[in-house]
Amino acid sequence: MNKRVQILCGLSAALALTVTGCSNKAKDDTSSSGGGSGSVKTDVGITDKEILLGVQSDLSGVFKSIGLGLTHGNEMWANAVNSSGGVCGRQIKLDIQDNGYKADNAVPLYETQKTKVAGFVQLIGSPVLAALKTKIVQDQILTIPAAQASSNMGEAAVLLIGATYDVEMVNGLAWLQEQGKLADGDKIGHIYIDSEYGQNGLLGSKAYAKDHKIQVVEAPVAASDTDLTATITKMKSEGVKAIALTVTPAGTASAAVQNVAQGLNVPLLGNDPTFSAEILKDQTVANAVSKNMYVSAGTAAFGAKGELLDKIKDEYLKKYPQDTPNYAVNAGYLEGLVWQEVLKQACSDGDMTRAGLVKARTKVTNVNGQGISGNLDLSDPGNPTPRSTFIEQPDPATAAQGGLKVLKDAYESKAAKDYKAPHQK
Repeated sequence: MNKRVQILCGLSAALALTVTGCSNKAKDDTSSSGGGSGSVKTDVGITDKEILLGVQSDLSGVFKSIGLGLTHGNEMWANAVNSSGGVCGRQIKLDIQDNGYKADNAVPLYETQKTKVAGFVQLIGSPVLAALKTKIVQDQILTIPAAQASSNMGEAAVLLIGATYDVEMVNGLAWLQEQGKLADGDKIGHIYIDSEYGQNGLLGSKAYAKDHKIQVVEAPVAASDTDLTATITKMKSEGVKAIALTVTPAGTASAAVQNVAQGLNVPLLGNDPTFSAEILKDQTVANAVSKNMYVSAGTAAFGAKGELLDKIKDEYLKKYPQDTPNYAVNAGYLEGLVWQEVLKQACSDGDMTRAGLVKARTKVTNVNGQGISGNLDLSDPGNPTPRSTFIEQPDPATAAQGGLKVLKDAYESKAAKDYKAPHQK
């Protein structure tokens, strides 16, 4: 998929109706919530007829299933917006590129894309953002990274949406304790990819542990590690009562199987990207994760109930029958909803230049998550938006539709409310 993909109208009117206030006639047309298309300043990526947004996804690497889900969610959002008339009188088009979750690929792709896109609706993942963040800030290209480390916050051009990895972990551990699966003074393990992704998940577990006199046994691994047998052996010898996971789905599969095989059988708590329904194809893995694993996710699971969620599910299963869906489909749609509100604000301001888009982002205080997430406040670049997560559990019975069931909807613990992110004012 290493080519420009132009997204045209085509999804059903039912899905299109979930996207409100997109069509714009004139700037003084108060009947339109999207602002007007007249007298609007523009530069790269926006003409009088279209808005070109960049997508850099992982369509071939270790997070391929998540990258596909995000990208399909982006596509579905763009189709729905375009079916409703576009934003500021312009149609949304996407320039989709595959970086394979490799910074070496992402940098030259960025240099090409930045000459033609207004901003990035998706940029995956942590090592890629680490390589590009300075450039993004210097170029003032509004970017939504699929890299939820709160350490990346603090710059208006870098727009993290949904709960960050540290907040996900704080909420997840608080929920485990509420359920009696964890107690003050316990010892827990945390297996994490030694990158900003894993380190940010660890930041959350350590913050929660500090307030509850919990000891954290750390175990850094590589993103390519798919056999965690020795790591689980270490956790068993340490006597941990639970294990936090900030790894790939393949790492999760290994940890879950070994948790059962070695007789440890403690709760496993994963960040959002740790799970993909693909791992449920192995019956041994499916049995293991369904017994002991929980996911604290910033966005609702694919197949979760809700007006927009139901429509996304139905449209996805019809349009992409060859791909196994996961939470990232909803997350990709949410990326679009957030961009939509920023574009509407910039249109209303009369400035859809790159600098105008970055400025508009700081004026948006309430994006309706429509059940995909809690409502988002984008105005403070250092503050996670929101602090609620979905507590979910793998469910092999729904493997063809995301493989997760929601146990707790939009859960926000006191610990998460009180948590101070690294760049929070």
